[in-house]
Amino acid sequence: MTSPLLAATLKNASGRLDLLPYAALLDLSFERVGDELHLIMPFDDTLIGSPGRLHGGAIAGLLELAGLLTVIAAQPDGEALPRVRPVTVTVDYMREGAATESRATASITKLGRRVVNVQAQVWQGSRDKPIAAAHINFVLDWPQVPVQPAPVP
Repeated sequence: MTSPLLAATLKNASGRLDLLPYAALLDLSFERVGDELHLIMPFDDTLIGSPGRLHGGAIAGLLELAGLLTVIAAQPDGEALPRVRPVTVTVDYMREGAATESRATASITKLGRRVVNVQAQVWQGSRDKPIAAAHINFVLDWPQVPVQPAPVP
C-alpha cells in the first residue's frame, strides 16, 4: 500500500523524497508551485549516459515518479490509500538532457477508482522546451475492507 507518511510529506510546500529508494538514488526533492507538484533532480556524474548527457533511464524514472507522486497527492484525505502500480509508461524523448538540474511535473487526465491516466513532462531551464514527456497509466489496488459477519440471533 501507499505509505501514509509519503502522502503526508507531499502535502508540504517542499521536501525531500528519500522515502522512495529510487528517488533517494536520484537525489530528488519536490516543491509545490501553485497547484502543481514539481520534482527536482540535480545533475550528478552518476546520471551520465553518453559523455556530458543525462541518461535516458534517469529521465524516464523522473517522469514515472512525477506521475506516481501526483497520483498519490490526489488521493482524498482520511481514506485508506491504494497501492499505485504503473501499467504502461510511454516516453517521448524530444531533446538531449544536459548536465544540469532537471524538473518534472505531471497532470492527471483521468482519475478513476481503478485506473488513472497521467501526462508528465521534464525540462531543463525553460519549461517551454521539454526534453521528454510521458503518458502513464496506473492501476489503483485498494485495500480490502474486512466484512463483519452478521450477528447471530
